[in-house]
Amino acid sequence: MFACLQQLSRFLAAHTSAFVLLVAGVTFWQPWLFDWVRGNIQSAVLGFIMLTMGMTLSPQDFRVLALRPLDIALGALAQFTIMPLLAWALVSCFDLPRGIALGLVLVGCCPGGVSSNIMSFLCRGDVAFSVGMTTVSTLLSPVVTPLFVLWLAGASIDVDAAGMFRSILLVTILPVALGTVGNTLLRRKQSYRALCSAMPGASVIGLACIVGGVISACGSHFLESGVLIFVTIFLHNTLGYMLGYAAGRFFCMSRPKRRTLSIEVGMQNAGLATVLAGKHFSALPEAAVASAICCVWHSITGTLLAGFFNFFDRLRGLQADKESPAVKEEAEQPRQQ
Repeated sequence: MFACLQQLSRFLAAHTSAFVLLVAGVTFWQPWLFDWVRGNIQSAVLGFIMLTMGMTLSPQDFRVLALRPLDIALGALAQFTIMPLLAWALVSCFDLPRGIALGLVLVGCCPGGVSSNIMSFLCRGDVAFSVGMTTVSTLLSPVVTPLFVLWLAGASIDVDAAGMFRSILLVTILPVALGTVGNTLLRRKQSYRALCSAMPGASVIGLACIVGGVISACGSHFLESGVLIFVTIFLHNTLGYMLGYAAGRFFCMSRPKRRTLSIEVGMQNAGLATVLAGKHFSALPEAAVASAICCVWHSITGTLLAGFFNFFDRLRGLQADKESPAVKEEAEQPRQQ
């Protein structure tokens, strides 16, 4: 049974964007399917996703934070400056409606996405750096996210920063802590390791449920939001990847670190933004819609970016083979004959 679950988990993890898109499309036409993913259930689903993240962490991962404090500090600085300020700049530039503006700011102020670690692995990035950045940004988020939202959106929107702090604490920090403790105590047991191997797929299903729940509740607002919401989300995400990579260059990081920083900055925990929007800003449903679109879009572009980095590596490898002396000598032999 565990073998089947592991295969299903690997399949879902490899096709995250396609699965979430499928669920989103089906729910748009049949909203009743995910009508149950509302309120506390939605928060519980996100808590489960964060629990699966905690189940991958061990004391060794936290030692990385102590061994590489400069890398982690620079990564956290990039994470919590580039995306929030980009969101604010786009909101100001396009004069977005309040709901969409809030959704974009929420996404920008959230920590890095859980699946960013998988993307860093797929593109030969620095996985330890990725795990460290995700961990730190998640730990900082109960304080930093409400403060940034209050600072960037508080002038035009009533922001309950204390309520957001409690929500993030309950749906991120507590589940991650429980998962980490469980992994520390039980990771030597074969049955627990088998269970952990099935968790990536379970988190993908959870993410799809959150997106499905938002579409079930606010699907009619998708068409009302117009093209502008998609343009701003595209720019926010794409510029995040580019500026994250540029920050890695500025700090003289290695290529694997630059790739990881690009993904960590560009891929946000939009699932958390979706839950916060639904719980604290229900009067502005467009905020949850924008966050849900980010959930899907970040999964798609993260996969594409990892594929692009791999394609670039293969291209460089072919170029290096062509320029190597052995290849040149072999190519010249027929001419000499």
